[in-house]
This record gives sequence, C-alpha cells and structure tokens, in this order.
Amino acid sequence: MPLHTTDALILRTYKLGESDRIVVFLTRDRGKKRGVAKNARQSRRRFGGALEPLTCGRVAYFERERRDLVSLNYVEPVRSPLSAASGEALGYVGYFAELIDEWAPEADPNETLYRLGASLVEALAAGVPADPLARYFEFWLLRLQGVYETGARLSAEAQAFLAAARATSPLALGAVPVTRGVLRELETAHRALIASHLEKDLKSARVLRAMQAAPAAMPSRGHGDPRRGIGVSSRRGWGPAASE
Repeated sequence: MPLHTTDALILRTYKLGESDRIVVFLTRDRGKKRGVAKNARQSRRRFGGALEPLTCGRVAYFERERRDLVSLNYVEPVRSPLSAASGEALGYVGYFAELIDEWAPEADPNETLYRLGASLVEALAAGVPADPLARYFEFWLLRLQGVYETGARLSAEAQAFLAAARATSPLALGAVPVTRGVLRELETAHRALIASHLEKDLKSARVLRAMQAAPAAMPSRGHGDPRRGIGVSSRRGWGPAASE
C-alpha cells in the first residue's frame, strides 16, 4: 500500500462512524480523492484545524488498488482562508469549496483547477474583496470547462471587468474598478450558467443569497471607494491567463 504525498486543497468533510471523518480533497497531480481521517472527530490533536474547507497544504495518504477511499496519514496546512479578517470572505469559503467539489471529477488530474483554487485561497487570506473575487472565480471555472458564453448580453462595464480578469491574477483584483451593479449583473449570469451546467442550484449559493439579503456593513480594510473591487495589473498569476 504505497504512501502518496502531494499538495492539496481540502474541500469538505463528513462524519464516518463515531470517531472518524471522510475528507474530500483535490490534489495537484492525482485529482480529487476521498479519504478516511481516523479519530478526527474524537481528537483534534492529529489533524487540528487542517480539515477546514479550502485549507491548502501537504497531504499524505495511503491508497490501495480498487479501493474508493484512501487512508489519510497527515495534513500539513500551509495556508487557510480562516486567516481572512473579513466575515464576508469567510462566508464565501463554503461556496468556493462546493464549486470546486462539483467541478472536479474523481481521480482525474487537473492541475489547472488546483492552481486556480490555491490562488483563490491566497487572495482570500491576503484580504482581496470576496465579491469581485467570486465573479473572477466563476468566470474562470466556467471558461475552463468550455461553457462560458461570450458577453453579447452583458453590459460594456461587465465585459470590461471580464477582460481585466483574463489578464490579471486574483491577488491583483483589488485594483480593478467595478461597481456593485456590475457584480450583481455578473453574479446573475454566472449563477444561471452554473445551475444549467450542474443541473441543480448549489446549497452554498442559497446561503450566500440569504447573507446578501441581510443588511451588511461595507468592508473597511483600506480598499477606498466601496464601489471598487480590484486594479488591472501586469501580474499573471495561477495559470490560464499566462497562457493567452
């Protein structure tokens, strides 16, 4: 039973028996895996907070042929979105994790998707505003799957934001100007495409809509004009933008 060690993103966990957890994680080089974390429910000493959604780190696991579940040996966290100071950002973590989980086939290597997810965690931890970051992430996810429809029905402002998204990294989004109206326009268009492609409405998307319907204070982490989200930068980040 060989031991594999790789970079991975934790996507979600659920209970197994009285003491264990099933952990769903996306690896850099071996696709999405499901593994048993022994005693993860009884004691936090072994895994600690390393099993929180979108934790990015090193994962070691044992895998047997013709077995659906691997056995987690350890998870060594490198970066976590829980370090984000913004409550709004933390509210998006479940949404991002569910999107990646739905889009990633079992055991089908997709390093581009992994890099996109890892860069997303880095941007969240750095305090990039979550709302424009979500539209950026949806755009690239849909585009990588070949289901993004070009913006004939989008406003010029929305198309300008997407043009910037094609040429910048998630960390640079804080300098790209965008209004809340444009973000809502893109959210509506993207959610319709996602629901059509997955043939269902994501549970986390419903939670986000409920959050947005409630009164919320504007973020105040030094981003200036609240109508702004992000600047076009020459930095090309996690992958696809650099190849165009």
